[in-house]
Amino acid sequence: MNASAENHRPTSAPARARGVSTHSVFGAPCWVSLTSRDLEATQEFYRAVLGWQWHRGALGDHFRTALVDGVPVAGIAAVASMWQMAVAWTPYFAVPSADVAASRTRERGGTVAVGPISLPPGRAALLADREGATFGIWEGQLIGNWEAWRQAAPAFIRLHTRDAFDSAIFYGEILDWASDRPGCCEVRYEGGEVVLRSRGEVVARIESGALEAAPDPTIRPHWQVHFSVADAAACARTAEKHGGSVLSETADEAVLRDPDGAQFTVTVHRQR
Repeated sequence: MNASAENHRPTSAPARARGVSTHSVFGAPCWVSLTSRDLEATQEFYRAVLGWQWHRGALGDHFRTALVDGVPVAGIAAVASMWQMAVAWTPYFAVPSADVAASRTRERGGTVAVGPISLPPGRAALLADREGATFGIWEGQLIGNWEAWRQAAPAFIRLHTRDAFDSAIFYGEILDWASDRPGCCEVRYEGGEVVLRSRGEVVARIESGALEAAPDPTIRPHWQVHFSVADAAACARTAEKHGGSVLSETADEAVLRDPDGAQFTVTVHRQR
């Protein structure tokens, strides 16, 4: 993440949102967004691989919202070159106060690269944890039907990091996980992973493994976005035909890279 992006907007946050507020739904992932270089090429790739349709919102020519059956599921901001930002998928977490979450991030050794800034009807910031994994926060109204968003495309997100337990403490203190507040996310250590649940459903996992810093972004600490699909193998073949690549593949899951370099996972079954 480049500090020169500090005065710019973060990637396409859930603008034009309405409905559930982050004051009642907090700590859980509420949006995913992609920073890219080429808007048209990016739209074409994800239309082919994931069947997404596209909507131009209020943020301007460089921003688009992906739709699945009319439900907004993700954002794209073609600003990577303009703002000197990495090409990557970024999850956003709902918070009651973007200012408080940003301050907590700094206090705990993380980085505030962008914001918090106003993006009516809310406020957003782009942050990084102590290990360099990028994530966003969103304060305000969420997309019209939050449950529909959770079911429409993102299966869950997974943090690949050096120390899952330490990362869970970092994020928990920033996002009020496992707090006394009604509605907070539940955190458990299961099978060597930290598992985050919101309203009983798994929405994120944190796993250890990236033990040494390396220039390869596939093993650097990072948040990996998983999307639900009917056929992971078909998505992998389509990605290859449209200029992407397959990093790994099993019967039910494939880790893909789009032509711009952004990494994501398609999975057949929602992991719980």
